[in-house]
Amino acid sequence: MKSLSNLKAAGLGLQHVLAMYTGAAIVPLIVGSAIGLSGEGLAYLVAIDLFMCGIATLLQVFVTKYTGVGLPVVLGCTFTAVGPMIAIGSMQGITAIYGALIASGIIILLISGLFSRIAILFPPVVLGSVVTIIGISLIPAAINDIGGGQGVKDFGDFRYLGLAGLTIALILILNRYGTVFSKAAAVLIAVLIGTLVAFGMGMIDFSPVADASWFQMVTPFYFGAPTFNITAILTMTLVGLVSMVESTGVFLTLGEITDKKLSKQDLARGYRAEGAATIIGGIFNSFPYTTYSQNVGLVQLTGVKTRKVIIFAGLFLVILGFLPKVATFTTLIPKPVLGGAMLIMFGTVAASGIRILSRVDFAKNDHVLTVALSLGVGLGISMNPAIVSGLPEQIRVLTDSPIVAGSLTALLLNGLFRLADRKQRTEDEQFAKAE
Repeated sequence: MKSLSNLKAAGLGLQHVLAMYTGAAIVPLIVGSAIGLSGEGLAYLVAIDLFMCGIATLLQVFVTKYTGVGLPVVLGCTFTAVGPMIAIGSMQGITAIYGALIASGIIILLISGLFSRIAILFPPVVLGSVVTIIGISLIPAAINDIGGGQGVKDFGDFRYLGLAGLTIALILILNRYGTVFSKAAAVLIAVLIGTLVAFGMGMIDFSPVADASWFQMVTPFYFGAPTFNITAILTMTLVGLVSMVESTGVFLTLGEITDKKLSKQDLARGYRAEGAATIIGGIFNSFPYTTYSQNVGLVQLTGVKTRKVIIFAGLFLVILGFLPKVATFTTLIPKPVLGGAMLIMFGTVAASGIRILSRVDFAKNDHVLTVALSLGVGLGISMNPAIVSGLPEQIRVLTDSPIVAGSLTALLLNGLFRLADRKQRTEDEQFAKAE
């Protein structure tokens, strides 16, 4: 692979961009639409996200004394952040999102060297519960878009359901029967075809793309100076911790694929790169970033393991961030098409949580109770937030976000049950010695 030409490396880098583009573009569309951004604001959010995906990727690929795992990884916004960011933006405003990102990024930087000790707090029973809550809580947003969008007069019109159904069917077909590339880019291909069909139905006006400029500069604090809210910071810190747990698995998998044995220092530099990317994302009003598993799959399937390819991918993403026409085109994706893709992608997040929970020993009643109560608390508050509206402000810091409430329930119960088990074992050992 050392002899890989620049042209071939660039082509393979573009393939990585296409594999992750839909995820990178859909996240800002979902968050921006949910918190009421205008078309211009949405276009900026898409553009800055692409730009930051490139910066985050380059931070991870290049190894310095403090940052960079040095593996062929591509970074994008973690889907586990979507629900929490929408909740923060809806309750505390968009500037609270970016204050929370900056603060949580700093926290991740500070704990990166100690994370191996903190990770014990996130065994499968806790991690699986958290990821499942996040995935399930996002699905109503997908259903709203499938119906045409919240508040539209013809909600649930057959045209909307048909477009969403077409998008879902295309994703399923491509994943089942497609080539290596089409499987990796199945969502992107399905969304493009769905958008073209919607254009043929007269549902899209491309004039905003023609009106958009060819070039724009990225702007720090585009949506205003950050504000710092304790609940929002707690929420995004939890998202960051979950992301670090997931990234650990991706790093170790890539280490095996590339025959590189990772040390604790390598992992710590990887965590710091994600923390630094999150801080920069907060400054430029973007998102928290994590390694994208679909790109890891592409590395394994193509057998191309050189970082040179990923450097090109990162540079392409940075360039796309300066091109408003590309971002504006992305904002024209019809809501039903977007909703169809979202339903599968959010369902995948929930399925990931269920897959993690499959490693849990449910013969132990403690694990059953931990999952049952954490899901009940998280989803209950998500469905009816008014239930905690009368609590004192100091307590609402922990209950305003269903993600925080469900996660803390899982952490607390797991901790209490572990302590009880340890105490029981100690008593049993003392009893055995006494005999």
